[in-house]
Amino acid sequence: MIVELLDARNDFIFKKIFGSENNKDVLLAFLNSTFLEAGEPPLTEITLMNPFTDKDDPTEKQSILDIKARTTEGKLINIEMQLFNPYNMEKRRLFYWSEMYYHQIQKGDNYNLLKKCVTINILNYSCLLNDRYHNIFHLREDHTGIPLIDDIEIHVMELTKLEEHAVPVSGGLVNWLLFLKGVDKLNWEALTMNEPMLKKAMDTLEFLSQDTATRLEYEARLKYLRDEVSRMEGAKAEGIALGEAVGERRKAIEIAKKLLGMGLEIEAIAEASGLSEAEVRSLK
Repeated sequence: MIVELLDARNDFIFKKIFGSENNKDVLLAFLNSTFLEAGEPPLTEITLMNPFTDKDDPTEKQSILDIKARTTEGKLINIEMQLFNPYNMEKRRLFYWSEMYYHQIQKGDNYNLLKKCVTINILNYSCLLNDRYHNIFHLREDHTGIPLIDDIEIHVMELTKLEEHAVPVSGGLVNWLLFLKGVDKLNWEALTMNEPMLKKAMDTLEFLSQDTATRLEYEARLKYLRDEVSRMEGAKAEGIALGEAVGERRKAIEIAKKLLGMGLEIEAIAEASGLSEAEVRSLK
């Protein structure tokens, strides 16, 4: 029986593949493909700061399903997969970056103990106004481009911008992203030829897909994520409706005030503005 593969874009599955001690070599290979595109030297080793455990409940609101790692030089890396748009993502990623940077030292410690922090956001939606699937941000001066400090680095990877991207003929980050996006399994062999460590990631995904308990947790996480999106969209729609209602009332009050100034009868003003006669009298 052919088992349908689970979606690696689900953050619960993503962390099981890339955030476990057994697959630390998979995460290292992914990070090196990322940093290669950024023109940075490869990493030799990483330490997982929050490895996946059975305590990572996919339905818990406070469950941390991102991946945190530290390099041998002390650089901190946070990788987060977003299946759905959580809104305010730009401020959210900056807030989490600042938390990571801030919590490196205690009050009274020397600032020179602070190490570079890197945020990697893999998004299943588009948010940047260009056609690049991998964008890299630093803190630089507007006119000359000189860096203020190298401690902040943010990677935004948008899987939706791989729509027209054919399976590559060489190694690199795009191979990893095509795997995450769910490229046809017929292309897996070509991807692993380009990036050999992808084979272990693919084997892990196949193993997880055949595990009944994992599938149940996966479905629970997917339901939770969908409910969260529905809640946010509902709150946004309510906010828009409330704003429109407030705007209409302000407009009615302005009309009533003008008509009062012209000396019209209260009954006529109420009919023209949509306010009650009592509301018009209160304006008077």
